[in-house]
Amino acid sequence: MFSKSSNNTINIITLIAGIGVIVGSLALFIVLSGFSGLRTFSVGFLNTSDPDLKITAVKGKSFVLNNTIKSVLEQENGVLNYSKVIEERAFFEYNKKTHIAYIKGVDSNYINVNSMDTTIYIGTWLDKNIPYGSVIGNGISNILSVGVFDFIEPLTIYVPKPGKGYIMNPKNAFSKINTQPIGIFALTDDLDKKFTFVQLNVAQQLLNYKENQISAIELKVDNPNSLEDVQNSLSKKLGNKFTIKNRKQLNAVFYKMLNTENLTSYLIFTLILIIALFNVIGAVIMMILEKKDNLKTLYNLGANIKQIKKVFVLQGFLLTFFGMLIGVGTGILLVLLQKKYHLFMITKHLSYPVELTFFNVFTVMATILILGYLASKIASSRISKKLVEA
Repeated sequence: MFSKSSNNTINIITLIAGIGVIVGSLALFIVLSGFSGLRTFSVGFLNTSDPDLKITAVKGKSFVLNNTIKSVLEQENGVLNYSKVIEERAFFEYNKKTHIAYIKGVDSNYINVNSMDTTIYIGTWLDKNIPYGSVIGNGISNILSVGVFDFIEPLTIYVPKPGKGYIMNPKNAFSKINTQPIGIFALTDDLDKKFTFVQLNVAQQLLNYKENQISAIELKVDNPNSLEDVQNSLSKKLGNKFTIKNRKQLNAVFYKMLNTENLTSYLIFTLILIIALFNVIGAVIMMILEKKDNLKTLYNLGANIKQIKKVFVLQGFLLTFFGMLIGVGTGILLVLLQKKYHLFMITKHLSYPVELTFFNVFTVMATILILGYLASKIASSRISKKLVEA
C-alpha cells in the first residue's frame, strides 16, 4: 500500500488516484455540510415566523371561536399558548405608492406563540396604546417608502367588501382603515414583502368580522417531541370541520425544495467522485500488470484466481479508505474552523452557515467505501487464468 513501485509512472498514477479520492470526499462532505447549514439557517426563520401548529377552517376563510374550541385548547396538555389571528390579502397605499400584500391581525398573546417581535429592527412591536399602529415588513417599507412614526401621511389599507353581483360604484366597493407604522421587521425577502401586522380588533373592523370571528388559531406546544401527538389529539377533538397543520406541512413546498436541492447536489458530486475513482481503477490495473510475474509465482504455489483478486480488491479498497479518511478529516476540520472563525462570509456580517452532523459523515463514508469497493472489484476483474499462465 505505502511502498514505492519500481515503475515511477505507477507511483504517479497511484498518487493522482489518492488525491482524487481525497478531493472528491472533501468536496462531497463540504457541500453536504453547507446544505445542512443552509437548512438549519432557513428553518430558523420559519421557527420565528410560523407556529408549531395552525388551525384553520376546512370551508370558508373564517370561523367563530366558540367556548367549545376554547375548552379543547385550554384542556389539551401539550398546548403551551395559542393566539387568534386574521389573515387577508389587502391593497396598501402610502403617499400615492401602492402594493398588494397581506394584512395579519394578531392578539396580545401572539408574541408568546411566534417571536416576530424579535425581528423588529426599527421602531417597536404592536402597542395597545397605539390602537391603529402597524408593523410592516422591510420589503413593504422599501416599496412604499414608508418610515415609522410618520404622523403626516397614514398607511391606508383596503380590502374588498363582501357581496355578490357587479360593482356599481368602485368608491363603495372597498373597506379601508388608516394605520400608523410604528415598527419595521426584517426576516426573509418573501415575508418582508408579504405581511403587515395590526391588532386583531383593527383587522376585524376592516373585514367587518364579529368579535370572535377569526381566520386561524396559532399554537405553541410544550414539547416539540410530542407535536404529532398533540396534532392528532386536537384533530380528533375538533372534528373534520378544521384543518390542523404543523410547521412542515405549512411550508411543504419549501421543505421539498430544500430536500430536492440537497439530493441533486449529492448526486452531482457523487458523479464527480465516480469519475475520480476511475483513477483508482487505472492505478490497480497498472499494479496488476507490474506484478504479473509475482502473480504467476502465487498461482504456481497454489493460490487460486479468486484469492489473487482479493489482494488487489483489498489494495484498491485501502487506497480509497485512506483517501476518504484524509478527505473527511480535512472537511471536518474546515467545518469546525468555519463555525468558530467564520472564514467564508456571505455578507460583511453574515458567515456562510455550515453544520457538522453524523448523518453527513456517515453518508460520505458509506458512499466512498461502496464506490471504492466497486472500483476495486472492477479493476481486479482484469486478473484471469490466461494472465497468470501466460
